[in-house]
Amino acid sequence: MPSRAMPPRARQIPHELTMHGETRVDPYFWLRERDNPDVIAYLEAENAYLKDALRPTEPLQEQLYAELRGRIKEDDATVPVQRDEYFYYARTETGKQYPIFCRKRGGLDAPEEILLDQNALAEGHPFCKLGVYRVSPDHRLLAYSVDTAGSEQFMLRIKDLATGEHLPDTILNTSYSAEWAADSRTLFYVTLDESWRPFKLWRHRLGDDPAGDSPVYHETDESFFVRLSKTTSKAYLLVSLDSTNTSEVRYIPADQPESAPAVIAPRRHGIEYSVEHHGDRWLIVTNEDAINFRLMAAPIGSQSRELWIELIPHRDDVLLEDLTAFRDYLALYERADGYKRIRIATPKGEHLRAVAFPEPVYTVTPGPNENFESRVVRFTYHSLVTPPSVIDYDMAAGRWIERKRDEIPSGYDPALYESRRLYATAPDGARVPISLVYRRDQRREGGNPALLYGYGAYGVSSEPAFQAHRISLLDRGFVFAIAHVRGGSELGRRWYEDGKLLRKKNTFTDFIACAEELIRQGYTTPDRLAIMGGSAGGLLMGAVVNLRPDLFKAVIAKVPFVDVINTMSDPSLPLTVIEYEQWGNPNDRQYYDYMRSYSPYDNLESRAYPHMLVTAGLNDPRVSYWEPAKWVAKLRTVNTGRSEE
Repeated sequence: MPSRAMPPRARQIPHELTMHGETRVDPYFWLRERDNPDVIAYLEAENAYLKDALRPTEPLQEQLYAELRGRIKEDDATVPVQRDEYFYYARTETGKQYPIFCRKRGGLDAPEEILLDQNALAEGHPFCKLGVYRVSPDHRLLAYSVDTAGSEQFMLRIKDLATGEHLPDTILNTSYSAEWAADSRTLFYVTLDESWRPFKLWRHRLGDDPAGDSPVYHETDESFFVRLSKTTSKAYLLVSLDSTNTSEVRYIPADQPESAPAVIAPRRHGIEYSVEHHGDRWLIVTNEDAINFRLMAAPIGSQSRELWIELIPHRDDVLLEDLTAFRDYLALYERADGYKRIRIATPKGEHLRAVAFPEPVYTVTPGPNENFESRVVRFTYHSLVTPPSVIDYDMAAGRWIERKRDEIPSGYDPALYESRRLYATAPDGARVPISLVYRRDQRREGGNPALLYGYGAYGVSSEPAFQAHRISLLDRGFVFAIAHVRGGSELGRRWYEDGKLLRKKNTFTDFIACAEELIRQGYTTPDRLAIMGGSAGGLLMGAVVNLRPDLFKAVIAKVPFVDVINTMSDPSLPLTVIEYEQWGNPNDRQYYDYMRSYSPYDNLESRAYPHMLVTAGLNDPRVSYWEPAKWVAKLRTVNTGRSEE
């Protein structure tokens, strides 16, 4: 909506950047100067302009806020998870923003013990995020970490659950990873390097000064991240070393915390694998000679691949994503025909049977599953129509037990809505799935307002999941759709591979094909179609509006990755080096030319662009704030339309 105020204009200071003989002038390069008062003043002017531009919508904002809040059950609790004699859960209270973490001993009727109140942690801070939350095996201590700046650099602390006091063992600059050894006195954690890369594993003994902690593993390859986890059996700590397309896993026996991490299979470029423990063997999901992954078994203690045994073979039409190992069963998480599915097998990979799901378009999220002896696998089921439902599936009886379905306090009737799966044809003939949902009684032939979402990167699939706030759109006649474009893994690993590196443009043309298909089938029209994406999905937004600005009325680009060449040319930035395998290394002329041909910031032209809502985070370690800031500043100089940015 037009604003009475004029949008801020960033001053232009020519800055020359030369690569491969090409000199580019970036007039907004100076916006990278985070500590420059002029930069902060400009960003504050953008916020003021947004507030002024949206002022006419304030009554609608208040109405929407009331609707959204009415759908949140503020006084709520998660389904308890049993660990030994304790039942752990989190709950929320009316009027409080953050969860309260609790447990009960002996049964659900026992008195409640509050372990951590995140509301108290957040006091005095505008932001509060919990990273690690790990109760020790003896249930006496809690290791947790908190970030109050939004930088994803966490402070790790240890709390005595008997006294409620914190131990003096405070550790800074940690990542999302920390795990207890079996002795409940040794804590392993991971720290970040100067580029926010999790790169070093440490061993800490309670009572010792963290400054004297012993480094356990140091990953020197800047393209690899260090991640720590524990097997479902609780017998081993797993040190996962992952780049974009290569992995290596090392292990430490949980009851031998002084042991050095032993390699399960040395890294080989292009080979990925993940590990679970079962008895005297490892269960390994790997893409070795299997683009869609297969399941192997290997004896613990041997690195010889000759001893690996295949349990589940590779299939061209099924992607094996992960598994949970139980004593008597394996729960296999797969993706076929664009849908998630769960199959149950014996520990030898035999007698497979699928879990039946009640809707044609749905998604499932595994866990938590922490009891190795259990015959029940827990997952959350939901769809574009059905709210999240926690399910306990009895693997022996094949029985589905719903433990909880999210409640919509203001009321919700799923029968009023319909979800469907469509397919669009991309320019190269690929069939691109589209998931959509709309209100049955409000769909109009010839064009509803519509919101089309897309991501398409890193192999991350866009799930047809329920979101309560979406009801406000559907009840106003909107069609909501998800474009399952290449770059995700919805149709298997090849779907991902065909949307990265020198095939990245498939992501953009797939999305345009999906928009055109929605229009062709009468779901919407170009003057009623909005699109949305964030981060790498924000790159998608920037690319498609450069290619087809006429096709969309409005764009929501959340922390968009739009300054591709400059970011990928700066190895000091978080994620740059590790993402060479996603986008390419611009020091290679072939990749430079390809990225240069689609980078949204570098391909803005004088033309009419759609209305834009663009967001940024000052402390975002993944997409630097200056990318969207520079993009918007340049947009205002080339846009010939009447849109607002």
